[in-house]
Amino acid sequence: MPQPARAIVIGGGIGGLTAAAALHGRGRDVTVLERAPSLEPVGAAISLAPNALRALDVLGIGDEIRDLAAWEGDGGLRTPGGRWLSRSSAEAAAARFGEPLVLLPRATLVDRLAALLPPGTVRTAAAATLADPGDSRRPARVSVGGQELEAQLVVGADGINSRVRRALFPLHPGPVYAGFTTWRVLVPVPGAEFASHETWGRGRIWGTHPLKDGRVYAYAAAMTPAGERAPDDEKAELLRRFGDWHDPVPAVLAAARPEDVLRHDVHHIATPLPAHHLGRVALIGDAAHAMPPTLGQGGNQAIEDAIVLAHRDDLAAYTAARLPRTTAIARRAVRVARLNMAGNPAAVAVRDIAVAALSKAGPALFLRGFDGIADWRPPYAAGETTAGRP
Repeated sequence: MPQPARAIVIGGGIGGLTAAAALHGRGRDVTVLERAPSLEPVGAAISLAPNALRALDVLGIGDEIRDLAAWEGDGGLRTPGGRWLSRSSAEAAAARFGEPLVLLPRATLVDRLAALLPPGTVRTAAAATLADPGDSRRPARVSVGGQELEAQLVVGADGINSRVRRALFPLHPGPVYAGFTTWRVLVPVPGAEFASHETWGRGRIWGTHPLKDGRVYAYAAAMTPAGERAPDDEKAELLRRFGDWHDPVPAVLAAARPEDVLRHDVHHIATPLPAHHLGRVALIGDAAHAMPPTLGQGGNQAIEDAIVLAHRDDLAAYTAARLPRTTAIARRAVRVARLNMAGNPAAVAVRDIAVAALSKAGPALFLRGFDGIADWRPPYAAGETTAGRP
């Protein structure tokens, strides 16, 4: 009996694990090589829009994730003083897109994806290098731990600073600084009661969302020079920048310890790649199309990539299916960043008036931003396992 075709996934994040699970379900012999010593994800929580939930349905875990997640949408956009610019609801999102947006800890999603894989599939502390992308006549080759592995398919899921991408497209300029940094916090906030919200200030934003497990996920962003860090600690920096904003921002900051605060500068791929594949290698997620987090679609698009890749007969078809969509979404995320990170006082005033007026005239601006994104549906049935051979 012939052995299953081998696939190697470089990177054990959400996109890489989704790809591994989808390829395994399609009959592949999969190995995941993760550089870090564990699969513990970097980041606090992830928002999953209906497009990603439907992709997870193909793996058979969509309903489980829905049960574990909190619904987003009961809230809206506010000013730093607390005035509502726009209101939205989870029910409105469900009516518009077929189901709501949800939020859950990244670690929960990683655990559920990893559980879909056979024991021994994931190798941690395994820094891998693409030695040869292969072609139609020869397999791809990956170097790891002093040995060389051959594969009919290699998936580059190694993030925004992807070494696989650089090996495939050495002349591509790579990611550029988006002009702002982000902070993320995931903490219990005893006694806090509030509606989810995102608050837009001058060159600064803050978002607060309750999770189903009782903790609160908060994120913030501010225009800063690349590489800048707080002179003391990042909690103190958040207090300086956001400590006088409306409730529950002060309560979240009071509940957070300095070590609870994650900070990362935002980079994105401003120049689209010429393709999302070369030879027998495909790129997914941030390795292919890193985008600002302003639409919350980075992880969602990685999940889409993974499902589409596993079901395509050849990698050219994968690029044709994914590159136009992800390029358009990445450009929209950049436009949204320019809007919500505006720093000029006059521009901020005009923005806030326009958002309030548009929200009174029709569906919330928050929901309109997901038109053409959240309504995506995978052209594959849940649990489909007929083996494909990219």
